[in-house]
Amino acid sequence: MDLNRLFRWLLFLIGIFIFSGGIALTVNMQHLGVHPWDVLNVAMFDRFGFTVGTWNIIISFILIGICFILDRSYIKVGTFLNALLVGSFVDFYHWTGILPTATDSWPDILFMLIGICIMGFGGGVYNAAGIGSGPRDGFMLSLADKFAAPIGRVRIITECSVLVLGLIISGPVFIFTFVFTFIQSPIFQATYLKFGKFVLKITYKQQRKENKTEASS
Repeated sequence: MDLNRLFRWLLFLIGIFIFSGGIALTVNMQHLGVHPWDVLNVAMFDRFGFTVGTWNIIISFILIGICFILDRSYIKVGTFLNALLVGSFVDFYHWTGILPTATDSWPDILFMLIGICIMGFGGGVYNAAGIGSGPRDGFMLSLADKFAAPIGRVRIITECSVLVLGLIISGPVFIFTFVFTFIQSPIFQATYLKFGKFVLKITYKQQRKENKTEASS
């Protein structure tokens, strides 16, 4: 494996680990509300058992299956690893107990905000690696392609539908459920663009080095 690809994989894994930590922290503060997809994961955990991470993995593979039918171009090795690792890391964080837990006081709000920021940062990092879209992103992109609809509209409809489903089975919906996107998305975008440029720079340097080596041989 060349250095460029090794760097991308390392960035992908670090981003996934950070992103999962953000999910785990927000789930610990779930009485304030969590991301729509995590509303569903937590609701399934409360109703049927297993773990929040396990439901993350199960739902991820269901979405990959749907993507495989609609548009398999969004399915890559990184998509499967994302499905497995995010849920596994979330459970790892909860198992170790290293993250703050809810105290029903004002620090919970601070930790929730930190968790959302961590999710935005980690998501931007692992997506910048270009290893593959996550199952949820791939699912929404494939729906947008299938129905020739704007990605933003598909995302809103999908996440609202997931939110309603999670609410029906008593998922943790509260104030922060509705402000998640406004905080996470700008951080994700800024991080993605910043690290994306860095990845392109590394790739360019690697290609120049390879071209020089070929020219001198």
